[in-house]
Parts: sequence; C-alpha cells; structure tokens
Amino acid sequence: MITSDNIEKIIESKKKLERILNVKITIEDQNISAEGKPEDEYIAEKVIEAINFGFRPPVALMIKKYDFLFEILNIKDFTRRKDLETIRARIIGKGGKTLRTLSNLTECFFEIKGNEVGIICAPEKIKNVQEAVVSIIQGSKQANVYSFLEKHQVQPIIDLGLKEQKKKGKKTKE
Repeated sequence: MITSDNIEKIIESKKKLERILNVKITIEDQNISAEGKPEDEYIAEKVIEAINFGFRPPVALMIKKYDFLFEILNIKDFTRRKDLETIRARIIGKGGKTLRTLSNLTECFFEIKGNEVGIICAPEKIKNVQEAVVSIIQGSKQANVYSFLEKHQVQPIIDLGLKEQKKKGKKTKE
C-alpha cells in the first residue's frame, strides 16, 4: 500500500502501468495498491514510488524494462548545514546545468523533491552516482565531481549467455 500525493499521474497512466507491470492497480483516495505475483508487486511498488516522487511514467518504467534501481538520498543525512536551499541549488545548478551534466555523465535520471534526491539508474552505476551527489551536498566543486565520474566510468557488463535471449522472428535454414 502506497500513499500518494501525486495521484493524477498514476491515474492517467494506470492502464499502461497495469499492462507493463503485470499487476492490478487499485486506487482508493490517496492509497494505491498493486496485486499480482510477488516479484511483479515489488517492481510495481518501486515504479509507483518513482512516479509519486516526481519522475515521468516512461522514466519510472525503466525500473522494470532495464532492471534499473530507484534510490532516494535525503540531503539531511549528509550535511549538518541548515541552509538546505543553497545545497539544493548546488545540486540543481544554474538553469539545471549540474543535474543535466550529472545525467549525461552517468546515464541516470534525477529528480529533487523537498530535501530528497531521487535517482533512477543502472545497478552497476548507482554507487558512483550516490558518491557524486553526496560530494556535491558536502561542498565539493562540481568540476571535481564531474572529473570523478569521468575517471570512474563503469564498463558495460559482458553477457555470459546466462540470461535468456528473446528469439527473433525468422528462423534460418541450414
């Protein structure tokens, strides 16, 4: 059961969410619940939480499609400073430039809601992304954070053939 204050986006895309996530979504007042297989319910919960946080539904659905993670960092957990507006401004950057640059360097998606930063990202990149955001919160220069991310680019995972492959339409004759 998820309590949502952004229920409109979920209502608008309810049918699409149900189809893609393989669950039945029930909305009562501000409460949302999903019914289906346990693993589908878990993923649906994460997607709904991401939409509730402020991500657009297509971005939130990347959690299901590409096995991305959804993480929330609370700014207060990483600083003792009282001027949280200044810290949020540092994360966003002038005209959104810092968030855009972080997004381009990491291929992740960011949203800020209150004193929290939401991140949707590939599992292998999440540690570096969290470190980068925490560094900005703690006062590091943006240029130093960008340099860190460039030096610590995660190499793509090599497919060992363990994951089931989707079959293509045509079969070839031998």
